[in-house]
Amino acid sequence: MKQFLKKYRHAWMMGFGVIYLIWFSYLERTVTDRYHVMHVELDDYIPFNEYFIIPYLLWFGYVAVTVLYFFFTSREEYYRLCIYLFSGMIISLIVCTFFHNGTNFRPLVDPDKNICSYLVSILYRADTCTNVFPSIHVYNSICTHVAIRRSEKLRAHRWLQIGSFALMISICLATVFLKQHSVIDGVGAGIMAYALYYAVYGSSELLEEKKAVRKALS
Repeated sequence: MKQFLKKYRHAWMMGFGVIYLIWFSYLERTVTDRYHVMHVELDDYIPFNEYFIIPYLLWFGYVAVTVLYFFFTSREEYYRLCIYLFSGMIISLIVCTFFHNGTNFRPLVDPDKNICSYLVSILYRADTCTNVFPSIHVYNSICTHVAIRRSEKLRAHRWLQIGSFALMISICLATVFLKQHSVIDGVGAGIMAYALYYAVYGSSELLEEKKAVRKALS
């Protein structure tokens, strides 16, 4: 047991998930009215489609499996992914704490229509329409794909890279086709992911460039 705990002591990073859930649950209970409605004109042209519940729910496994993969295979990549994920999630919580936001365009869903509609109805009951900006679904999906794309081991598996990219895009689209988020929520998440990428991976990017230059000159 001591050897196991010593080998996987980096598991402490996952403790942030507990803090996030407590903080987010508090916001879900307290931000119920008097919030800024996130909406842009493009939202009105995007139709509701219950089938997008499939990639939306796959998000949970997509992120969790990727984190666990790096947890057991590469401590460095695990730390970088966790820092990338958690830094954006903290910023999102801070934004929602001081800038109460939400949406108001969820449609009425008939749970008896099909299994996907039933799942959407459960989602709507379990998750409020508040605390949506920036979208954590979009942000974490981008972070996860970036980690997979940067991994030297996973980079060699083209099918995995393509599949990850397709799933990331599907999850991002699902947030707006399920009317869970406004387009602006996804845009905000994308900008945050872009900015924090250089904060988390900037030094390694520079190191890789130097190695490439040295290799070219040698």
